[in-house]
Amino acid sequence: MKKLLLVNASTEKYPYPVPPIGLCLLASILRKNFHIRLFDGIADEGKDLSREVAAFMPDYIGVSIRNIDDMVIGKLNYYVDQIFRDFILPLRNYPAAPLILGGSGFSIFPDELMTRFEADFGIVGEAEQSFPRLLENLENGLDVTTIPGVLTGGIERSRNAFTVPDSDLDNLPFSEIDRHIDFLPYRTRGVYSIQTKRGCNHKCIYCTYPMIEGRQYRFRNVKDIAEEISQALQRMGEVAFEFVDSTFNDPPGWAESICREIIRRKIKTKFRTMGINPAHTSSELFRLMINAGFSQIDCTPDSASQKMLVNLGKNFTIEQLKNTASLLRDTDLPAMWFFTFGGPGETEKTMEETFGFVDEWINKNDMVHMTTGLRIYPGTPLYNIALQEKQVRKEDPLLEPRFYISGALGKEKIDRIISGAVKSRPNWIPAEESSPSEEMLTEALRLRREEQLTEPMFRTLIRLRNQGFNR
Repeated sequence: MKKLLLVNASTEKYPYPVPPIGLCLLASILRKNFHIRLFDGIADEGKDLSREVAAFMPDYIGVSIRNIDDMVIGKLNYYVDQIFRDFILPLRNYPAAPLILGGSGFSIFPDELMTRFEADFGIVGEAEQSFPRLLENLENGLDVTTIPGVLTGGIERSRNAFTVPDSDLDNLPFSEIDRHIDFLPYRTRGVYSIQTKRGCNHKCIYCTYPMIEGRQYRFRNVKDIAEEISQALQRMGEVAFEFVDSTFNDPPGWAESICREIIRRKIKTKFRTMGINPAHTSSELFRLMINAGFSQIDCTPDSASQKMLVNLGKNFTIEQLKNTASLLRDTDLPAMWFFTFGGPGETEKTMEETFGFVDEWINKNDMVHMTTGLRIYPGTPLYNIALQEKQVRKEDPLLEPRFYISGALGKEKIDRIISGAVKSRPNWIPAEESSPSEEMLTEALRLRREEQLTEPMFRTLIRLRNQGFNR
């Protein structure tokens, strides 16, 4: 049986480490036909990769590139150079196995990364069908250029266009993350990732989700979702789960059906989720989420100015946003809120409208994360706006991050306004300060242990900030 090495090139641990769900899903699909090892960069940041390759001697190597950068303009972490140094170079020292790139970050910048890393092949978009087919064709000496989403290396590079499948996800196996990687690094602050659907039909001007997953929702079976959670708990004991859909409560009724199945099966564990859409919240939704075991959610409106919501392409109104904040405050379901300043049309007035909303409607125990500027990605409406305003040119490479900043304000003014606003509000956190220091994290862990706190970590950190512990 041929050997396949799958490599997670992500090393980012803040705000918490994210397990490589895509690679684990591929491992579950391919393990019948290949002897598979999954090297997780979260564990040792690539230090043992050369040793692993020499010992395993793979026939094929697949590398997942999840993030290009952390999208924080004032304290940017740019991962491409580190990935090249710590992962690609060690793998290129083993020329016996073709190097195959994939992942969400790669899918946004495939040509640039193929060139930068001198890879043999690349896969744009979902890999559950194209990656097994690529390996099969390579095994049998067949043409690979007709496989959707596959890129070939070299000067005469070929690519057959990737088409997002239109079928639901019922035939996907469980990712079984803990079977493929050492889950220990994720237990303290991380979670077990669960995806319930793919696709996003919203029109946020900066977002790449529709480009990667398509605009049509494709669903897993609700019973399968609950069964995957149940099986993981049986194998691992106590562990928390995060639903990692782009928006969990879209379309209306979907999140409720998942919660009802979890409640029906009497599954007892903690859940959290990203991407609560204010357009589709209700007291019934939050009641079901609490009863199902949700201990934390993320809400990402980006702005609380009606003008900016329109400019950013959001599908909800200020009244829906107020209703969501009111429901969360009434239920005390812990939430992290994310706002971004500097989009098209942002002014001091629109910033003040967002500040006013936060002061009036958001629970003071909840974290408010504030970012300056919007990362510009090719193929998005924001890219076209940036071109029209001459913030970028068509020939500009965007692999190295470029950010859109409202011409009416500029970065320095936005930062100055935010800096002044956060001084008297301990739960307001600029993006540049969102990663706690080792000292603060150690103190938070001590406090949680001694007082047996079960609240989300961000609430413990806010406790410390209220006590004057600011870093």
